[in-house]
Amino acid sequence: MIRVAVVDDQALVRMGLRVLLESEPDTELVGEAANGAAGVDLVRASIPDVVLMDIRMPCTDGLTALRRITEDAALATVRVVVLTTFELDEYVFEALAAGASGFVLKDGDPADLLRAIRVVADGGSLLSPTVTRRVIEQFAAAPARRSAPRPGVAELTEREREIVAWVATGRSNDEIAAELVVSPATVRTHVSRAMLKLRARDRAKLVVFAVESGLQAQP
Repeated sequence: MIRVAVVDDQALVRMGLRVLLESEPDTELVGEAANGAAGVDLVRASIPDVVLMDIRMPCTDGLTALRRITEDAALATVRVVVLTTFELDEYVFEALAAGASGFVLKDGDPADLLRAIRVVADGGSLLSPTVTRRVIEQFAAAPARRSAPRPGVAELTEREREIVAWVATGRSNDEIAAELVVSPATVRTHVSRAMLKLRARDRAKLVVFAVESGLQAQP
């Protein structure tokens, strides 16, 4: 059973998510909150597997709540999926940098939302190519935002650096394997090792590290 918390200031959105989650045999709604501060309290009290988090909320916004959750060692197992009204939300990179594991459109297909919950609960991340392109475009437009490469980047092998760069394009392990003409198992191994060296909690964080460090895939 995947335990899910919902944090959104719109009552209709919360109601729709509640109905959706309660209709599935493998998801359980553990609670709802209407703002970021209440959401953090809810997460600390219930320790859900996944949090569906809106960004724009009164009092305490979703970005602040997201940072409080990901910076709390007691909540290390909690994964956050950001709810947004459109994929090119200006807060995409900030949310990724703060530790979001993926993004879901509020007006998207319910099946996509359920897939996101299951993927993230299983340790994956949900980043479409559109989202990753937006992140890269933001850095190209404002190169001053790029920080120094993470210390762990120097520990990556040449192959690991290459694969992390491909992860930052939004491609899956199978797609990367096809590009590099290797097996998906090989890609998974390199991704896992890179995550350990970079102390990345999921693939979404690898995207941030790759962009900050200037790693680019070479087709």
